[in-house]
Amino acid sequence: MPTDTAPGPAAASGVSLVSDVPGVSGASAISGASAISGASAISGTSAISGTSAISGTPTASGVSAAELREAMGHFATGVTVVTSVDADGQPVGTTANAVTSLSLTPPLVLVCFDLGSMTLKAIRGHGAFVVNVLSAPQQHLSRNFARRGFAAAWDGVRHRRGPTGSPRLEDVLAVLECTVEHSLPGGDHEIIVGRVRHAETSSTPGAPLLFFRGSYASLTGPFPAVC
Repeated sequence: MPTDTAPGPAAASGVSLVSDVPGVSGASAISGASAISGASAISGTSAISGTSAISGTPTASGVSAAELREAMGHFATGVTVVTSVDADGQPVGTTANAVTSLSLTPPLVLVCFDLGSMTLKAIRGHGAFVVNVLSAPQQHLSRNFARRGFAAAWDGVRHRRGPTGSPRLEDVLAVLECTVEHSLPGGDHEIIVGRVRHAETSSTPGAPLLFFRGSYASLTGPFPAVC
């Protein structure tokens, strides 16, 4: 999760969209595969996770970062913006596809953050966060939170505070509001396990925003009505 950057040419074979580490900009912010999943905690379908790597040298298993990015880039994911508040009570957020459901009982999800992520720092202090699931027309939100600076990303972004105080983005497909349950090491990332306290889905069926082989994609309808 380096400085918020939109997927660029260097990400063509990568999968990670998370990015809000100071001092890194452009396509270099898009790193390798990290716990990739489009599965929702509501569906109960857990998905596959990978291990992030940032160098081109082979790992102990003999797989290089480039090979891992290439392989995991073929696993399509949904796109989210994970939000929280910092020590000053200001909203923070980062684009992420390193998100997955973990358990239905209790209701748990996990999100993976680069160790230098500003959003991770905020979540550690606030103890809560929201996973905002983006729809196909919301590429601008994904690019916004992956590209811009720490505070500027909220300019013109419609949102409201949820019960935990974390920001909920307007007009997203779903929101999962969580409190931090566990924090676990994950190589150059930290794995945050959140207990889902509130979950809402959009009343209007819509296509999800997807990420596949370094580019945005979407599904074609029709989509079933929400029950």
